Amino acid sequence: MINKTAPIQPLAVLVSVVSGRESDELVNEHLDELAFLTETAGIDAIKRFVQKLPHPDVRSFVGKGKLEEIKAFVVTEGVLHVIFDDDLSPSQLRNLEKEFNVGEEERKVRVFDRSLLILDIFLMRAQTAQARTQVELAMNQYLLPRLTRMWTHLERQRGGTGTRGGAGEREIETDRRNIRFRISILKDELEKIEKQRVTQRKSRSNVVRVALVGYTNVGKSTLMNLLSKSDVKAENRLFATVDATVRKVVIGDIPFLLSDTVGFIRKLPHHLIESFKSTLDEVREADILLHVVDMAHPFHDNQIEVVSKTLAEIGAGNIPVILVLNKMDRVSGLEDEGAWETIKGRYREQGYQKAVLVSATTKQNVDRLRRVIIEEVKKKHMLIYPNYVDWEAAAQK
Repeated sequence: MINKTAPIQPLAVLVSVVSGRESDELVNEHLDELAFLTETAGIDAIKRFVQKLPHPDVRSFVGKGKLEEIKAFVVTEGVLHVIFDDDLSPSQLRNLEKEFNVGEEERKVRVFDRSLLILDIFLMRAQTAQARTQVELAMNQYLLPRLTRMWTHLERQRGGTGTRGGAGEREIETDRRNIRFRISILKDELEKIEKQRVTQRKSRSNVVRVALVGYTNVGKSTLMNLLSKSDVKAENRLFATVDATVRKVVIGDIPFLLSDTVGFIRKLPHHLIESFKSTLDEVREADILLHVVDMAHPFHDNQIEVVSKTLAEIGAGNIPVILVLNKMDRVSGLEDEGAWETIKGRYREQGYQKAVLVSATTKQNVDRLRRVIIEEVKKKHMLIYPNYVDWEAAAQK
């Protein structure tokens, strides 16, 4: 039975340009991720277009023939969103919006690139004043060079619906001035927030800090809830966590702070990383990182590489890491000790000396993970408190 009250999701097509060096499996995986992002944004992706080109077309990103094919489908199926899996230059964006909106005054087709889609999701997900300010700053910095007469994202950001009638070049210039002014205000607000956070972090300098990091949607928040016995939002959505969450955890007689931060993703918008620097201080200033991995994902090694590169980019590449291989319940053959030793040896070669298999959903091996965490926390704790006595270890001797 059809639910007549349910909102109808707007339709989208996904577009990817590949060089031809990528395997079909990897191309499909990247488009699956883009489709998941699209779904998270509340849009239904109904068709995928892939074109192999040595380089994207400088004018329209895709070739002329492929563009005509996409336009025909968009018109026939009533599609309102064309979403690209890469970033578009301001001129490409303007050209594409003109191509898709010829003679369609009553029906505007919106063109998204990957960065804008991710920014839109962050804008929906941000809860705290700091996160909202950070995302709005990133969105404004992204939009400034990309304003067009058909642009509608500013209205969505301000809470409006649709476009303003009669927008012209002078109105675009007014918007540019307004955006520059807003960027200045947002930077001032973030500076004030950051001063407050620096004070908060100083008050926590005598406690070991552990941060959960990893690709988006690998189970960090579920693991956070298990380890801290808290109720952090966890759901099967990309970027379910945007705001940093910090909880105090005590294992044995040693307290430490555990933080859950935003998940990383390939091609994470540069403006977003820049704006979230203060939030990412929870990662940068951590003593230990728990790098959570979706072991069941077919390209989890690629995701590990993305996270490692992002950590290096934000200045957290030298922090000790415990590799937490999550979702072991979805992978067969891991019960074999020999298979596990082979896996550990492979990651040891990549520089991960500590690795633990777990399932945050079934709680399998979570106690083992706690033991590994507390071993590392103790080392850091004893540097802060040299006179600390591990009575449990002393009793065993």
